[in-house]
Amino acid sequence: MTTSTLAQDLRTRYQAILGSAHEAAIAAGRLPDTVRVLAVSKTQPIETIHAALEAEITAFGENYAQEFKDKASRLTSDALIAEWHFIGHLQTNKVKMIAPYVSCIHSVDSARLAQEISKAASALGRTIDVLLQVNTSGEESKSGCEPHEIYALAEAALKEPNIRVRGLMTIAAFSDDAEFVRPMFRLLRSLRDELRTRFPEASFDELSMGMSGDYAAAIQEGSTMIRVGTAIFGEREKKN
Repeated sequence: MTTSTLAQDLRTRYQAILGSAHEAAIAAGRLPDTVRVLAVSKTQPIETIHAALEAEITAFGENYAQEFKDKASRLTSDALIAEWHFIGHLQTNKVKMIAPYVSCIHSVDSARLAQEISKAASALGRTIDVLLQVNTSGEESKSGCEPHEIYALAEAALKEPNIRVRGLMTIAAFSDDAEFVRPMFRLLRSLRDELRTRFPEASFDELSMGMSGDYAAAIQEGSTMIRVGTAIFGEREKKN
């Protein structure tokens, strides 16, 4: 498949997801532009990112620090502009690796991590947007602070000078049943609403929740950013 053919294919898929997301927002009584689509590009080769940019997809979500750095630095050197969101679990010793390139980190789940991000951002003379990750499913395999811990985490993160706390993120349980995962999205929204009351000086305007299989329910429950990979890029190749 040539780059131009791939770009057209990606454009068609992306526009379909965008249209569906906007329809879900309208059905929920919201303006369509209150929902953004992040194209989850983890494990996708640099050629696919080039094709996605050609298809006017500019906001990407990455999960792995080294892969993220390799792609972002390569595209920077190619003079291509992309908006990079880090959505995977982030170790504190990997923060410096992504700090020069990242627009928003969705997975801040501890005060220590918030501190490290602020420290790295300060060294670069910049401020980095972050979202605080909450484990709303109760699954041990999922990252994120416990729901009752979010208030202390928010208080600590809001004190850091070189990060801007924009909202919350969650990863729901993997299920084909929208009604099963809906309470997890609803919980995140209720935590966000309580944070707005407790910390009126902060915006908390973003809710990053919903992926390829459950984004319609997430949007109905207030998501402002959905993270879609498979529905845009197709099934990922399995690594050996």
